[in-house]
Amino acid sequence: MLTNCYLLKSKEEIAIIDPGAEAEKILFEVGKMKGKLKYIINTHFHFDHIDADQEIKKITGAQILIHEAEKEFINFKPDKFLKDADEIKIGEDILKVLHTPGHTAGSICLLGKGAIFTGDLLFKDGYGRTDLPGGSQEAIEKSLEKILAIGRPASGWRKIKKPGTLVYPGHGPSFTA
Repeated sequence: MLTNCYLLKSKEEIAIIDPGAEAEKILFEVGKMKGKLKYIINTHFHFDHIDADQEIKKITGAQILIHEAEKEFINFKPDKFLKDADEIKIGEDILKVLHTPGHTAGSICLLGKGAIFTGDLLFKDGYGRTDLPGGSQEAIEKSLEKILAIGRPASGWRKIKKPGTLVYPGHGPSFTA
């Protein structure tokens, strides 16, 4: 599907971000990491980011997490609906949930130490499309302002994209801010 799927491990806990397809391949890689799969985190509801969720959950019992604004677009019950500023603890590391609507109503980015997982909000050479259900050009522009700190950041946000931050998008190569 040409979707990036990320595996994170801290101590003995593992999280998967956006398992779009090939559950067996993903689980093989998780097995090599020798830890307990705790979370399946979805940056948004599009099939190319969630299609392997159910199979992985069935085999591992990992919890599926997705933003609450995706409720009307999904046909499954996640273990937890996320909201802005939630923190997801994986071992000793924490991912902060940043609600960044625009690509979908419930699109999120995940901010970790020195890295950000942007889903389909931000790519190396552009940003996500807004013409699918739940998309909004106006909302994605506001979300990009928050992430890129273009203009005046919204209240409660700090400059996230600092020089040296590793950016892991939902498609295409990762890059350094």
